Amino acid sequence: MFKASDVKELREKTGAGMLDCKKALEETNGDMEKAIDWLREKGIAKAAKKESRIAAEGLCQIKVDDNNAVILEVNSETDFVAKNAEFTNFVDFLADVLLKNEAKTVEEALQISVDGETISDKIVALTAKIGEKISFRRFEKVTKEADEVFGAYKHMGGKIGTLVVLKGANEEVAKDVAMQACAMNPTALNREEVPSELVERESHIIKEQVMAEGKSADIAEKMVIGRLNKFYKEICLEEQAFIKDSSLSVKDYVKNNNGEIVSMVRFSVGEGIEKKQEDFASEVMSQIKGV
Repeated sequence: MFKASDVKELREKTGAGMLDCKKALEETNGDMEKAIDWLREKGIAKAAKKESRIAAEGLCQIKVDDNNAVILEVNSETDFVAKNAEFTNFVDFLADVLLKNEAKTVEEALQISVDGETISDKIVALTAKIGEKISFRRFEKVTKEADEVFGAYKHMGGKIGTLVVLKGANEEVAKDVAMQACAMNPTALNREEVPSELVERESHIIKEQVMAEGKSADIAEKMVIGRLNKFYKEICLEEQAFIKDSSLSVKDYVKNNNGEIVSMVRFSVGEGIEKKQEDFASEVMSQIKGV
């Protein structure tokens, strides 16, 4: 009646899930155009049209289960939908699924099947139901050792989430560190984790600034070292001033509590996504004029 290549073609044309495409072709005796109409009628193909939209709102979620934890980000187009119960329930569901499975990438996670339906298909169905583009952007699964503890913290209702692992310290200290990472936005745990290209770029900028102040190249080179140290104190979690006691660095605070920081993951919803600037007045007028 129809071939596997027909299912693939229908998926490419509509963005609908494989099972939905197969069902559509079955219902229409393999007629491609009728299958597209069938999907549109069901609201499934409609979801595909939303793929070009920008989804930069959403939620971060963190789930911990014994020695495993997961932090993830799922996006929506508007903050209103990010507070929708169906959306938040899906984010919780996805966190549980990721904890129970061994997916390493988003692509692998999207192919996880639950109750005969892949995560990818569930997102398409949710997009069609809610009426906004829903995007599973990223996740990280973290495993700790028996002598380590997780520190998890979400800020602004899940707009920012951090997950840290500490060795030797207790959960209260770990939560303090997670809160620090949420508030102060470090981009690396320590100097070793700062990308070399970022250091080179910052060094170049500092040197140009100093020479523009009239300093010689030799003096500028020496001043770069001092200003780089200040730069590291801003972006490295371990070197930041501890927010509860600025006389201590975060590393010293943890060390004073018999611990060390093993790892840090910080997600901020929509970071790095170019948000579309909507002109709502023009949009309303275009709808009134039928444009």
